[in-house]
Parts: sequence; structure tokens; C-alpha cells
Amino acid sequence: MLVPERYEKIVNLVNERGSIRVSELSELCQVTEETIRRDLDRLEHSGRLRRSHGGAISVKDMQHPETPYAEREIMHAEEKKRIALEAIKRIGPKERILLDASSTAWYMAASVPDLPLTVLTNSIKVSMELSSKEKIEVISTGGILAQRSLSFVGPLAERSLDAYHVDKVFLSCKGVHLDRGISESNELQGRIKERMIGIADEVILLADSSKFGVQAFTHVADLDQVDIIITDRRIAKETLDRLIGRGITVITV
Repeated sequence: MLVPERYEKIVNLVNERGSIRVSELSELCQVTEETIRRDLDRLEHSGRLRRSHGGAISVKDMQHPETPYAEREIMHAEEKKRIALEAIKRIGPKERILLDASSTAWYMAASVPDLPLTVLTNSIKVSMELSSKEKIEVISTGGILAQRSLSFVGPLAERSLDAYHVDKVFLSCKGVHLDRGISESNELQGRIKERMIGIADEVILLADSSKFGVQAFTHVADLDQVDIIITDRRIAKETLDRLIGRGITVITV
């Protein structure tokens, strides 16, 4: 394989998978890992991918940037605070829960009482908020820092989640579509939330009414994987009826 052909193969693999490790590229391209590392450095320099620890990440995801955290924090803030307070009612002592990096999860972290809990999260803001609560054990995934959302994403964060099992996951998303399910702004966020759903006994979606009817860039999960949706009272009656008709518990606040 000529070098330009190898470059194209590497870029195509990275874009298809979102991220890939050096060892896997070495095997697929039948060259040494050192050669792959040099290739990745050149491809990053030309803007065709982004280097990560032990591999590479697609820059295709960066074409669909997330809303900055400071901006999300004030969007529909009152609705999100009510949703967060309702979600807290579903947390019991000694449970193992997972909070994503949404602003609604941060509102949960700010208001949850200091009771014996294990909280797994990929959010810097959630971790910091819980750090002052002595009875709550906080576990952070680590990974690549997504600066806009102050969250950890990428292969390391995904592998970290695979090591755990939780009673409940509380997560938000960019869009909730009745036919196409839950979606996110980019593939890295979509992949981490897909993993979160996969390790939880109960999936609780925190979504204000503005999220419904929206189909964002990356599919995360179908709605039949969601057990409970907590939203605000502005949700359309037709949407509410269709969700309930599909066996999903919907709580409006």
C-alpha cells in the first residue's frame, strides 16, 4: 500500500468509527505502530484528524459543535431546575447512579442531599459540585476534555464506563424524536451516552419541552430504551399521549 493510500484508509477508518487506537490501525494497515504514530502526526497537522492518547479522533464530529456550557446553563433554566428537583426524588440511599454532563444533571448535583451514594460522572461541573458532600463517593471517568461541555469523552471515557454497573442513569440530550429516538450534537457525545444507557438498570431522561421533535446529528438510543422521561408542562399533549402509549412513564413538572 502506497503512503497516500494508507493515509486515506486511516482517515476513512477514523471517520467511520469516531475514534480508533494506534494498535488497531497498525494491524489493519499492516505497518508498525511507530509508522502509524508518524502518520497520525502528519494527518493531524493537515487537519484531517485529531490525535488522542493512544489513537486518533475524527474531526468530523467537530463540525457539529456543542452549545457552550455557560450558554446551556441559562437556557430554559427554570424548567431544568424543576426537572432536576423531581429527578432527585428518585434517588435512594446507597444507590449507584450515573449523571451525565448536562446542565440539568449539574442542577441535580447542586441540590441532592448529602446521603450515602456512589455517583459516576463524566462531568467536571458535577464532580466539583458533589465534592463538598462528604457521604457521596464520586467517580470520574476521565478521558478527553470536551471544553464546551466541560465533559470527558472519547475511548478512555467509554472504556471507563464499561468497568461499572449502576442502578440508574440520569441524562439529557440535544433532541428527542418520537420516531428516531434520542440524539446528540456530535458523535463523541452520542457514543458516551450510548454507553451510559448500556450500563444502567433504569434510564431516566431529563428533557425540557424544547427538546421534543428535534433530531440532532448523532443517534444515541431508541425511545424503547428509556424507562422514565421527566419534562416540563409545556410538552405538547399529542407528544405526551404518544409517549405514554409506548409504555414510557412521563413525569411533567
